[in-house]
Amino acid sequence: MKFYFSVVTFFVFFGAFAQDEIPEIKVVDSLYREDQFYINFTFNKFQNLIGLSQSKFSPGFCIGFLRDMPVNKSRTFAIAAGLGYSLNVYSDNLVISTNENSINSYSFFPSDGRYYKNKLSLQYLDLPIEIRWRTSTPYTHKFWRIYSGFKISYLLADRYKLEIDDQSMVYRSNVDLNKFQYGCYLATGRNTWNIYAYYGLTPVFKSAYLLNGEKNKMNTFNVGLQFYIL
Repeated sequence: MKFYFSVVTFFVFFGAFAQDEIPEIKVVDSLYREDQFYINFTFNKFQNLIGLSQSKFSPGFCIGFLRDMPVNKSRTFAIAAGLGYSLNVYSDNLVISTNENSINSYSFFPSDGRYYKNKLSLQYLDLPIEIRWRTSTPYTHKFWRIYSGFKISYLLADRYKLEIDDQSMVYRSNVDLNKFQYGCYLATGRNTWNIYAYYGLTPVFKSAYLLNGEKNKMNTFNVGLQFYIL
C-alpha cells in the first residue's frame, strides 16, 4: 500500500513540476484577416441646394461585414467586399408635402417659421468594396490603417415626419427618391479610433423640383467615427 502511495505521490509531484517548467506556446496565425466587422456613427449633411439649412443634429449609423482578402505576403495590403445596413437621418428646413394624387411638392420653411420636427429618415442596404493599407502584424491589433472605398446603397425604406403646432404628418415611400446611391468613402486612423468620411455621388432625389422650379440636386456628406472588430 505504501508503495502505491509513493508512486502516486511521485507522478503528481512530477506532473506539477513539469507543468511549471513547460513554457507557454503561442500560436501565430500567419494567414490572419483584419477588420471584418465594422460599425460607424456619423454627422450627416445635405449639400448642393441653395436655401437649405440644417435645423438640428442629423445622425447616421452603419453596421456591416467585410471579407478581408490580403494581396501581399506580409498582408499589409488587401481588398475587401461586404454587406451592410445604414440609417441616415436629416433634420433641415426642406418641407415635403403631398396632395390627394400623391404628387409631392418641395419648399423651404420661412426664416421666421416655427416647427418642432422636420425629419427625413433613409434606410439602405450597402454593398461596400475597399482597398486597404495597414501596418498590421500577426502579433498585435494596434496598427495604422488607411482604407478607401466605394459603396453602392439600395434604399430599403424612407420616412418623412413633420410636426408643426398641434399637427403631425408622416409620409413614406416617396417615389421621387433615388433607389440607388453611389458614393466614395475613406476610413483612417490607428487601433480603435478611425475618422470616417463619405461623399455621395448621386443626388438623393431623382425627380424633385422646388416650387420655384429649381431641381433638387442635393447629395449627402457624412463624417464621423468608424470602429472595426476582428
